[in-house]
Parts: sequence; C-alpha cells; structure tokens
Amino acid sequence: MGICEQRTVIITGAGGGLGRAYALAFAAEGANVVVNDIRAEAAEAVVAEIAGQGGQALANADDITRAVTAQRIVDAAVARFGDVHVLVNNAGNLRDRLFVNMSEQEWDEVMAVHLRGHFVLANLLARRWREQSKAGAAPRARIINTSSGAGLQGSVGQANYATAKAGICALTLVQAAELARYGVTANAIAPAARTAMTESAMPDMVKKPEDGSFDFWDPANVAPLVVWLGSAQSGHVSGRVFEASGGKLSLADGWRTMPGVDKGGRWQPAELGQVVDGLIEQGVAPQKVYGT
Repeated sequence: MGICEQRTVIITGAGGGLGRAYALAFAAEGANVVVNDIRAEAAEAVVAEIAGQGGQALANADDITRAVTAQRIVDAAVARFGDVHVLVNNAGNLRDRLFVNMSEQEWDEVMAVHLRGHFVLANLLARRWREQSKAGAAPRARIINTSSGAGLQGSVGQANYATAKAGICALTLVQAAELARYGVTANAIAPAARTAMTESAMPDMVKKPEDGSFDFWDPANVAPLVVWLGSAQSGHVSGRVFEASGGKLSLADGWRTMPGVDKGGRWQPAELGQVVDGLIEQGVAPQKVYGT
C-alpha cells in the first residue's frame, strides 16, 4: 500500500520536468493522477507512462488561468475518480528581461501563469472542500504551491518571475491560515532541478552527470517531498515553505523582524542615517542575490 492510496491529485504543468516526476511518484504511491499540461501530447505521454506501470491517470490540457476552463479540470477529475484531494500547482513560464527593459506583456504573462494560475484552481477546489467540511466530511485536502529560490532571494533579470514566486509564498501563508478550519493544508516548495526552464537558463550547471554519479538535478529528487505533503500523513504541517535540491531539504524562514531601535518619539530625518547604518550592522549579512 502506498501512502496516497485512494487519493486523487491534480498536477499542473505535468507534461515534463518536475511535474512529470511528481505524477510518476504519486502514481507509484497509489494516487489517481490528473496530468494537466497545455501540451496535450506531453500530458498523454506521461499518462501512458503511468498506465504502463499499472497506475491510474487522466490527461488534461485545459487552461489553468481561467475559472471556466479550470473548472473543467476539476469536473474531469471528479467524473473519472470521484473526488480531488490534492492540488500541486507546478506550471510555470519565463519571460526573462532586465527590469528596465521589461515590457508590460512580459510582466503580465508571467503573473498570469504563476500567480493567477496558482489562484484559480486552488480557489475552485477550496470552495469544494469547504462545502464538504460543512457537510460533515473530512477532506484532508492538500495544496502544494511552487515558489523558487528567485522568489526567496531575488534574481537579476527575473523581476516578473521573482515577484510572482515571492507572492506565491504569501498566498501559501494565507491559504494555510484560512483553510485550516476545513481540513485543508497549504505548503510551498522552492525546488532546484533540471527542467526546460533551468536547462535554457543554465544548461551546463544542470546537465546529467556522465560518470553515473548521483544526479543532483534530477527532478525525481524533489518528488518524494511533494508526495508526502500530498498524503494524509502530512496533516500537521501547513504554512511552510520548503527548499529541496538533490538530497537536501530545508525550511525557508521568510522575512524576520530584527531587533530595533526605539527613540520613544518621532525621528528627525537628519538622525536616521546613523540609525539605519546601525540597524543594518545588527542584521545578518545579506544573502547572495540570484544571478549576481
């Protein structure tokens, strides 16, 4: 028996890379998997892999950024498998450009897939799970969002992507706080793996080792955490952001308020240079910004 028997998961962007790895891993643990990807052939190929290994899966190519099409994903999952228990928001895109050169369209396209894409399906499913909870059921539902090291630390040339990924962390915190009463947890991951996006951005770094050594960048390395977060075993964990790379797991601590200075009254502008310098010296050394 796998840890996700009798559970149904929708995974967006599951036609390749991390999404494919998640789909295969969930199926191996007994889950019914809805493989959503705008590339229908890629989704079908993953479903064929799962079926070949004895698993249950459904391919879907509907748009995750609009409620009317996202509802079709939920409806298809329910019609085939009876219910939905887990949502893995994985789909993403890149429109890299230095901030001063970035167009509105490049900004909006990334926000649509990452932020709006994370909102729409989760919102539809949260409404469903709320109704189940009010009817006396225990959904034991899970939302797993995808952030990035760029969202945690910034990334040169990726103002749109980093901003969206940071917003996903904040969305996760709100979902965890608001949905706990309905038996729903929400967590986020910031994975580092070989995907179409990372291969285009840093091909030499993420390439598969030729000597047969441990493949640090294999997307399958991240999948066990995602599967566990989607299982019924993880109900005590919510509102967390995990970083996962190779065999390493860690928690991202988020913004922290450092010790401050209280004058007991209003500051004068001329006083603040020395005060701000002192606050910076008290804090931890700034982390390296991605891309610098």
